[in-house]
Amino acid sequence: MNLNELRDNPGARLKSKRLGRGIGSGKGKTSGKGHKGQSAREGVALNGFEGGQLPIYRRLPKRGFHNLFRKSYAPVNLGALEAAIEAGKIDGAQPITEAVLYAAGLATDNKDGIRLLADGKIGRAVHITVSGASVSAKAAVAAAGGSVTTTVAPKAAAAEAA
Repeated sequence: MNLNELRDNPGARLKSKRLGRGIGSGKGKTSGKGHKGQSAREGVALNGFEGGQLPIYRRLPKRGFHNLFRKSYAPVNLGALEAAIEAGKIDGAQPITEAVLYAAGLATDNKDGIRLLADGKIGRAVHITVSGASVSAKAAVAAAGGSVTTTVAPKAAAAEAA
């Protein structure tokens, strides 16, 4: 294959509609912009503009609070972990870290860490190190003979330490 033989896939580029080329084209005369007015002109920016009336986004009250520094964790359930071990994606005999879980595809989002949740059952002793885990997930892993280590302290423990 040479550079002069490269072509787009059929249908990859749509031909643009030619405007203002007679009434037979379907977009003649005013080119679909109607007659006069702001939206018939160039450089129109109508998003949220209500003709000088106070826009709806300014009339409605603002509620709530959005924390810019909130941590977001990717959830991993015990059932999914057990299925990955049975499928051979994860070696259950080795310690399981967040890097292993990402590599196995159990957590795909690039978030602030992984939180282990107790949906499903685990039937083997595994040693897991994650950012956080629910109390019921820790209990289920401990009941199976394993252990869960968390790298981020829970909020209640952090408040007591301070």
